[in-house]
This record gives sequence, structure tokens and C-alpha cells, in this order.
Amino acid sequence: YSSMGKRSRQRQKNQTPGRDRDSAGWGAGYADIVKENKLFEHYYKEQGLVPEGEFEQFMEAMREPLPATIRITGYKSHAKEILHCLKEKYFKDIQDLEIDGQKIEAPQALSWYPDEQAWHTNMSRKIIRKSPLLEKFHQFLVSETESILDMCAAPGSKTAQLIEMLHADMDVPFPEGFVIANDVDNKRCYLLVHQAKRLNSPCIMVVNHDASCIPTLQIDSNGKKDILFYDRVLCDVPCSGDGTMRKNIDVWKKWTTSNSLHLHGLQLRIAVRGVEQLAVGGRMVYSTCSLNPVEDEAVIAALLEKSEGALELADSSADLPGLKWMPGVTSWKLMTKEGQWFSDWSVVPSSRHTQIRPTMFPPKDPEKLASMHLERCMRILPHHQNTGGFFVAVLVKKAPMPWNKRYPKLRKDVPSSSAAQTVGSPVASTPIDAPPPSKSTMERGEGGGKIKNPLHCRPPPSKKMKLFGYKEDPFVFLTEDDPVFTTIQSFYDLSPDFPKLNVLTRTHEGKKRHLYMVSKELRNVLLNNSERMKVINTGVKVWSRNSDGEAFGCAFRLAQEGIYTLQPYIRSRIIQVSVEDIKVLLTQENPFLSKLEDDAHAQAKKLGMGSIVLKYIPNPNNLTEPQCPIQLCGWRGKTSIRAFVPRNERFHYLRMLGVEVFRDKQGLGQKRRDGGKEGKEELEDEVEKDEEEEGAEENEDDLDLEHRSENGSSEPKTDSGTQQMSS
Repeated sequence: YSSMGKRSRQRQKNQTPGRDRDSAGWGAGYADIVKENKLFEHYYKEQGLVPEGEFEQFMEAMREPLPATIRITGYKSHAKEILHCLKEKYFKDIQDLEIDGQKIEAPQALSWYPDEQAWHTNMSRKIIRKSPLLEKFHQFLVSETESILDMCAAPGSKTAQLIEMLHADMDVPFPEGFVIANDVDNKRCYLLVHQAKRLNSPCIMVVNHDASCIPTLQIDSNGKKDILFYDRVLCDVPCSGDGTMRKNIDVWKKWTTSNSLHLHGLQLRIAVRGVEQLAVGGRMVYSTCSLNPVEDEAVIAALLEKSEGALELADSSADLPGLKWMPGVTSWKLMTKEGQWFSDWSVVPSSRHTQIRPTMFPPKDPEKLASMHLERCMRILPHHQNTGGFFVAVLVKKAPMPWNKRYPKLRKDVPSSSAAQTVGSPVASTPIDAPPPSKSTMERGEGGGKIKNPLHCRPPPSKKMKLFGYKEDPFVFLTEDDPVFTTIQSFYDLSPDFPKLNVLTRTHEGKKRHLYMVSKELRNVLLNNSERMKVINTGVKVWSRNSDGEAFGCAFRLAQEGIYTLQPYIRSRIIQVSVEDIKVLLTQENPFLSKLEDDAHAQAKKLGMGSIVLKYIPNPNNLTEPQCPIQLCGWRGKTSIRAFVPRNERFHYLRMLGVEVFRDKQGLGQKRRDGGKEGKEELEDEVEKDEEEEGAEENEDDLDLEHRSENGSSEPKTDSGTQQMSS
């Protein structure tokens, strides 16, 4: 899938102060925000972060709107087909185009992003939306929109990239790794779920915790309780966001140095908690969308000093050779919002000690400072590659954190070896003893109790974990002999290696409505930490109950969300289809079996009514057809056949097959034939706003509206209501 980046939200560049927004197409009643902040300019001139002679260029870039960006996501082979479609059709159509006298630049691949999977253009979001000449391109963008611990994950674009890396090989239904995505904001967690659902992975779990004290998780390892360490941790911390001025206009008037001073402590606590949970040999990425050294190098320097050699900065200069960046700095100053400068903690008056802390300054010892190699940090400046501002540092854990070695164990029943791995090959085991004596962990026990003395060997009494926000349904794993498997096993002829223990539902009582699957690693985490963590969502839906199913041999039909996970274990109810068959199935509601080509028609006639898999296998000798496998859920009726595929996924697959799909503005909700050719309908696209702005608070049931029979052709009637075509 491809998604239009949020970075194109800004409509216009800097305009005359006080000018009414109506004249710029904004609507009346509000004066434009002036893109000027003298304190900001003075602060960054003094810090010397921008190369000499480039400061005016830097400021001018900050006042320019960000280019529209597109990132292609999803299974690798599917992403290649979408890229081919973009390059050969949509990009060619807009070359040398002029709109309102402005020459439109055809999208260009970002030089530093691998495999041409990210693109940018000088077209603003407004131009793309409003120009009739770009209507088809706009429709494409709207419709196609989009162990690791991600500590501050919402809204989810980075999490999505992590999941894609896990599923690089779509022939592997359950990659060995998994992603745990956390956010402190309960409502933002649901936006994260909405984004992650598009990737249909059984290896993602969304949890809701304060990242600075995210709980230590346990798992079973060879019959014993072990602590879960992560191979990779993404620590994209809350920040002042002054690198986002090109898209977040209000930062111009709200920016002050107080923001960074208030955030520094939280950022450091989150980073400390991240490295505590990192396995020896693992890597943690610390990042902000701020350019301020107080939020960037100061946090890294304090973390390295606390680690006493257990951490080191990795040299990542060769990882993205096309990316332009500035090395981290080794000297910086602090400034109050009143404009007062401090270059050393010793000169800070005691009245300021609650606001300004020693860790905000560079280390005094020149040798210690040099050994930290802060120049390995990376700061991205907007004027170098027409980007936003960003900071990133990659930390490698060389040994256990010093406080883990120094203090005795809290629980004698916990072995000292690290356990389940996430992404990548296994790393060396890490002994861990007690939580560190940091502010966040000294004040709380594993269950939230108080520790008055960190040297005590016994843990405090556990308190029940406080839960905020929406109450979540339980995760109930099925047993191997659950009666639900009796008909499922025979109807779909599941292979003997099908992992029944990985199947779960979300209810203790009553009929099971939906069945989900998770990887065995996430099952291990769920079973051992129900009292420690608040899980918002996990797993991918693989079966849904339908009211008429039992009459056809099985009460559960296949769900499109989990078909790529489930299909490798299914040995019956499969129809191999051609490109033309898929076009028919995705553009006609209930085509007769005879509409299929002869081969698929013959296969369908041999099957009884009920849920089926429609499988396309690419032909390497015919490069005009998609070179990636496609699997769709369907229903074999008495005389007809249909695909149970959400609307946006239908459009996605049709575009991969070369069928043009766009909105008919003259008659919303209608479908039109393209010159009467079968399978070439121009389907209605009713999406009026970006999907990234929708469904942030939708619960599972809201997102899982199912299909219902419309013409009495023996299709299933699900328990969930009317047909929903949007993913």
C-alpha cells in the first residue's frame, strides 16, 4: 500500500501578516500565522548547529511547506507491483503538467530511501486535491493509504515500517520476530491499531503504558520463567517538535526554550527504560523531531555516562548513503525563555535548579566527552534535502547496565538468562538482577508498589494494575481439543502442523464470533503477562462466524485480513484463478460461476457451497501480469461466486491488475462500465478524507463490519450486519 505523508498538510508558504485566510482558500475569520520567531532564530544562531553561511537558507527552508511525500508499504512483492503502477501510469500522466501557471514536478524517488519505496513532489496537498487534471492521482493516493519494542509508537508510521521488515518474505506466515508497540495515550493507541491493521500481521501487539516505566515482561523458556529482552528498541520520544515547523505552523508562535527544558527529564527516563529492556548485543534507536541539543545530544551524553561503558554510539554513516546529515555536536548552551544563557551547571542560580538540571550540559571532562563519540549522532537539517528537521542516534548495548549487576535479585525464581528474541538472530544472554535506581523504577515495584530502599531483596506487595481508557475484551486462547476445530479441521483440511494453540478469541462466554491468530512468541507474552500490561489489540482475524455456515459444513468463513497467514495451512477449498478471473470477482457483486474462465469454473463446480480461497499464482513467463501472489477470500454459492474483500483492498488489487479505478463525481455510490468491457468497471470511491484521520477511536467491532447476502444466492449471513467495503 502507499500512503500520502502528513508532511504535506501545510497549504501555503509564508504570507502577509494579518491577511485573511479566505483569500488563500482557507476560509474567513482567521489571520495567517506569521512564520517568524526571533527567540528561535537567536537560539539556533548561537548554538552553531547550522554550517556557517547557511543560516538564512535554513530559515527560508523552515518557512517553505514540506513537499508531498508518498511511501509504498505492504508485502515486498505487492509493493513492487504498486511501484510499477505508479511509475508507468500516474507519474507519466503528470509529467510537464502546468496548473495555474505553476509547472508541476513529477514525483522523484528519495535518494536515501531503499528500493525506490519513498517519493516526493513539489505539489501541495491543495493542488493534488483540487485540480481536475490530478483527480485520478488523488484518488489513487486516498484509496491506497496506509523482537522490537516501539516505546512511543502512535500514530504508527514507524511501527508500520517495522512490521514490514518482519514480513519481507510473504511465504513465511509467522516470522520469528514480533513488534510490541506502546503509547501512553489511550486514544492514540486506537489510531495505532487502525494503522497496524492495514498490514494484517499476527506479530504485532499494541499496549498502553507510560514508556518511562513500561513493565518488565516475563515469558516461559524451557519450562522456567524468564525475562523478555528485546533485540531492538525504538525510542522516538515526546519532544518540542521544532523540526516540524514546516508542517505544524503553530510551533512558530508557541516555540520557547522552556519546552525542551521541561521535556529533557522525561526523555532521559524513557531512554533509560529502553536500554534496561534491551538485550546485550541489541540496538536502540533514540530519535526526536527536535533540533535542540538539550533534547538530543544532552540525553545521549547523560545516558552514556550512566551506562559506565555498557552502551556505545554506533557509527551508522554507511547505513543510508544517500542521506545528508550533520554530525552531533559536543558543545552547546542553555537559554531560558527570558533569553538568559548558561554554559555550565556551576553558574546556574539555585532558583533555577528545579528547571535546569546538570544532565542538560555537555560533560566537562574532555577525555570522557571524546570517548562518547557524540559526532556519531545524526541531525537532519531541512534545507539540505528539502525535509523536516530530525535527530537520531543508534546505541549498542555491550554489557548489562551497571545497576543491574550491582543490586541483588528481587525474585529468586527468575533465572538469569535472557529469553525470547524479537527481530534478527539470537543475541548473547543478559543477566539481570533488580530494576535500576532511577527515579522511574526506584519509586515503583513490579506491580506499582513503593520501594523505600533499592537494596531490599524482597519485592513490595503487588498492587492491581490501574487501567485507564476503554475496557478491553479478554484474550482467550483455544485448546487443541476445542470443539470449534472439529468442523474447521475437516472443512478446510488443515495441515497437521497448523498451530491451533495460537488461535484466540475475545470472549469467555457465548458463541465465538471471530477467531484470531498470533505468533507463538506473542502467545508466550500474552499468557505470562496478563496482570502486568494493558493490551489494546493483537493478532489478525482469520475466521468469522456466519449464521448459515453450519448448513454448508462449517460455521466459520475465512476472513480476508488473515488469509496470507492462514492459507499455507489450508489444503482444500482452494480455487486457482487467473488475472481475468480476479477482475470479474472484484468488479461484479455476484457473478455466475460461468463468468470464470474454464479452468477456474471446472474447479469451482467440484466444490460444495461455502467459504473458499481464490488464489492467483504469478507466471514468470508473462511479465505483463502481476509477479506477486494474490489470495482472496470468497464464497461459492449455489450458482454464483463472490469475493469477500473490503472495498479499498479491491481497488488496491484492481490497480495492480491495470484496472483504472476512480470516483464518479456525477453519481456517488454508482458503478459504471468502461466501454462495456467486462471487468473494467470504474468503481465508486466514496472516501472523502484521508484514512489517517479516521477511526482513531474505533473499537474492534466498529472495524469488523462484515458482508451480508444481498440477492439470495446462498451466500452467508454474518452476525455482524451490513456489508462494509472500506478496510
